[in-house]
Order: sequence, then C-alpha cells, then structure tokens
Amino acid sequence: MSSSGFDTGAGPYDKVAQSKGGEGLDIDAQTAGRTEALGEGIDAGAGIRDNIPGQGLDGGPGDEDVFAAKHGRGEGLDADDKGSYCPGGGPLRSAASSTSSKLYPAMILAHGLGGIREIGLDRFASKFTELGIVCVVFDYRNFGASDGEPRQLLDINLQLQDWDAALDYTSKLEDVDNSRIGIFGTSFGGGHVISVAAKDKRVKAVISQCPFTSGLHSSQTVGFLPLLKLAVLGLRDLLLSKGNNIIPVPLVGNPGEAALMNTPDAQAFRKIIPPHLEEKLPDYVAARFALFIGFYNPGWHTSSVHCPILFAICGKDSVAPPGPTLSYAEKAPKATIKYYDQMGHFDIYVGEEFEIATRDYLEFLRQNL
Repeated sequence: MSSSGFDTGAGPYDKVAQSKGGEGLDIDAQTAGRTEALGEGIDAGAGIRDNIPGQGLDGGPGDEDVFAAKHGRGEGLDADDKGSYCPGGGPLRSAASSTSSKLYPAMILAHGLGGIREIGLDRFASKFTELGIVCVVFDYRNFGASDGEPRQLLDINLQLQDWDAALDYTSKLEDVDNSRIGIFGTSFGGGHVISVAAKDKRVKAVISQCPFTSGLHSSQTVGFLPLLKLAVLGLRDLLLSKGNNIIPVPLVGNPGEAALMNTPDAQAFRKIIPPHLEEKLPDYVAARFALFIGFYNPGWHTSSVHCPILFAICGKDSVAPPGPTLSYAEKAPKATIKYYDQMGHFDIYVGEEFEIATRDYLEFLRQNL
C-alpha cells in the first residue's frame, strides 16, 4: 500500500504538497529513520542492522550514524520497490527474542508534530519488548536521525509514505511474524496511525495516543490572529523559499503567539525533552505546513479501521481536543477507548501517567497482538 495521494479530506492538499511541499526532496535517497536500542535491560542483540560505513541510504556518500558507532555496522538496507527506503537502524528486541529463532509480533512507533524518537518513544518501545514484541522506532524524513532536505519540512503525504516504508521493512524482518504487526503513534502521529490502518490491511493492532484527529478543531485552539500570522508565514515559505531554505515557525509558543501549539497545555512539551537534547533539538518546522494542517482529518477514517484500535484520550488535552477524538473513536468497529480525564497532552509521556497508560497498552497488546 502506498500512501501517496492519500485522501486527507481536502483535495487541494495533495496537489499543493506534490508541487511545492516536497520541493528539494529526493525521496529515493532520503526516506525514513534509524532505530536506536534504548531502555534499561534491553539487549539489542546481534540482529542490529544499519547502513554500510560511509554510505547513505542510497548507497552514495553519507554521514556516519551515531547509532552504528554504538552498536556496530551490519548489512545495508535495500530500497523497497516503490523507491522509498526503509528505516535504517535495527529493531529493538527483548533479550529473549534477540536470541531465538521463533517468530515474534512487532510494533512500529513514530512521533508527532516535530517529534523525534528520543523524546519518549524509547520508553514506550522498552515497555512493549517486555511482551516479547520486536519494536521498530523511526524518525520521519527531514527530522532527527533521518535523512532528507529541507530539514524540518513536515509533509503529511510523505510522512504517510514513511509509515508505508516502515511496514515494508518490518514485515521482511526474519524474526517477525508479519501477520502480527501493530503500529503506535502519538499526537500528530496518533492521527497518522488511523490513516495508515484504514488503508493497510497488514496492520493488525493500533495504539493511537492523544491523537490529532481533526485539523479544524486543532486549528481553532491556536486562535484567529496567530492563525492569520501563520498563514502569512506559510505562504511566504511556500512561494519564496528556494532549494533547502525554509521560513520557520515555532512548534510551541505562549497563548496568542504565532506557533503551531500555543495552548497552556503545550508548554509541557519541554518537560519530555531529555536534558542532552534541550539545546540541540530544533523547535520549529517549515511554515508552509501551517497551510495544510487544517485540511487533515484522520478522524474521518476511524470507521474504516477494522483491526483492534486503542484510543488513549487525555481529558485535559488542549492541543488535540478530546471531544472530537472521542466522537471519532466511537465509530471504529473494534475500538478500545481509554479516557484519562486528569491528563494533559504531554502528561502521558512521563511519571505515573506513563505507567498508568502503558499498563493499559500492554493489556491491549496481550489480547490483540
């Protein structure tokens, strides 16, 4: 299943994204992320893979990978038949599954708006491996450890293609039972996993955490004047940026500021960033994304998700409003709805809230994957 041309709920998005949003991108050479084996007690095992030394994903010149320096080089990754490259790093396994010839279920994990795998995803993956699940965690193209130019360019259709590439990659792992693959997405990625599962029958279970489900409702949380400013910056970025240059907009701002997330709840984003990344993590994306976010409505597709799906909805979420998500979730044929009424959007990544949520996730996976 290719996600190219996915129906985002508004036709103009596809045309503009293809003509402008992907400008400067070489999809063949610059797709998907690398997986790092993080989390205490996790044995990455001998199966860790990465790119050939001194080569990028396309086999041409490329940067050395920090992950590879940590775990050693393995076999290179081949392109899939659609010209997209699969995640370059190896899957995260439990000590048991990394040394066994048995086939195991797998979970694929990716982040939300501007997020990268080091911002909490390793902790979720570590929990899942307790069940003997092989986890593949990736960064979207243009972000984090992934290749891609311009940096920080968020294109919805291309991110959906990255999910497709991650499914292709995971389904070919020799120790994975490709009839038992699940996907986990959080925030904006929580919307992506709805879109992916509605189209791709390889997906057998979904966890959609504090998901973005309605572009209209999420845009309204930003406020009229900030939206107007974002639209102006987006048009300038779309029409005037050349090559790999972008006009940036902040991911997080104070209420009333021109930022993609400016509700009081959004400020908690900073508490989930590891200390070593606080000064290094880009806190912006290309402004052109602001022109399209309002047209993306993954919640429209919940009725087409026929595999088991868990919706983790945070009752005090002011970034991804819980009301629309709850309505959409009730339309999914095999929905499990967990409503955490005292949690905000970013509370679920840390502390006791993380423990509460992941207990529910593990029970869901025991029953459905």
